[in-house]
Amino acid sequence: MLPRFANNMDPHSLASRLRLKRNHRFRAMVECLPRPLNILDVGGTQTIWETINFVNRPDIRITLLNLEHPKISYSNVVTVIGDARYMHQFTDREFDFVFSNSVIEHVGDFADMRMMANEIQRVGKRYFVQTPYRYFPIEPHFVFPLFQFLPFAVQVCLVQRFNLGWFHRLPDKLEAEMAVRSVQLLSKRELHSLFSGAIFEEEKLLCITKSLLAYKA
Repeated sequence: MLPRFANNMDPHSLASRLRLKRNHRFRAMVECLPRPLNILDVGGTQTIWETINFVNRPDIRITLLNLEHPKISYSNVVTVIGDARYMHQFTDREFDFVFSNSVIEHVGDFADMRMMANEIQRVGKRYFVQTPYRYFPIEPHFVFPLFQFLPFAVQVCLVQRFNLGWFHRLPDKLEAEMAVRSVQLLSKRELHSLFSGAIFEEEKLLCITKSLLAYKA
């Protein structure tokens, strides 16, 4: 079962409150920008834009880039199927802002992350990227203390035997291995390397860095 503090579907959870604060920060960054405003959300859904109150705004166009089409309900939100590492369908600086929340840690190894970071900086005049911090003591996807530092075989064994965080138990070893490999958390140094021209901030929980922000605004 997912612990309540980590459930961002619960508006009263700590995770939801941190995300709401982050969304308000992003909105403050873009409020003064000229309209119409063209935003690309890499790996996101319409839910976050409902929270920010940017849906059904004729002066704002939001493009969601995903491997599959998510559900959309608003006239100013469109979806595009694509790969965050190679956004060939977009031209240089096509978007006023590129937004990505908890996605870059899922695209593969560090070389894949580098490709995604380069594409974000190519297609966007500005960007806002968030990712969980590798050294926060509770891994945010499996919601298990120090899960990210356990040997790979132990991680796979745990995923095979228990429901962990956002993952239901996966008895099949290959599926469990794929689940473990689907998350590669970043350190501060690594994120700085990916977005060398960014401003960096840390989101903290009980004075401990929980996630990292890199933005150019």
